Amino acid sequence: MTEAFAANVSASQREALQAAADAGDRLGELAAQLRAALVAASPADTAAAINAMIRRYGAQPYLVEDVGQPFHLHFHGSERDPVDALGGEFAAALALIVDGYGAGRFGRCEASRCDAVYVDLTRNGSRRFCSAPCTARAKTAAYRARRGGESVS
Repeated sequence: MTEAFAANVSASQREALQAAADAGDRLGELAAQLRAALVAASPADTAAAINAMIRRYGAQPYLVEDVGQPFHLHFHGSERDPVDALGGEFAAALALIVDGYGAGRFGRCEASRCDAVYVDLTRNGSRRFCSAPCTARAKTAAYRARRGGESVS
């Protein structure tokens, strides 16, 4: 679990995660909390799950001026712990998505045999699949079903 998260974060975050003895178990808990928020049964449940993560991970805003960029908002959790820092960032990101797009922008991939989740940031809120391969498989299966052929999953 640690390596999967570490592959997608900055070098300093990666080093901190790899150095934390219990990072794998705690990242697994964080992943479960993220999934629960993304597939919640109602907007109120989504908000409650995100709010619980904000409290748990201590999401705190701060302004950053990157080279060549104006000041913009970042979030982090507890600076003492790399998992809490990521948890705070993820919780705040989900909260901002709900604020800007609505709570209905998360879901479980509709492709058969896929258990992944997605965040829909499309203009019209039409996303139903986690990735391009799942979209292609589902469209191919639907086409073959209409044509009387065998489906692909």
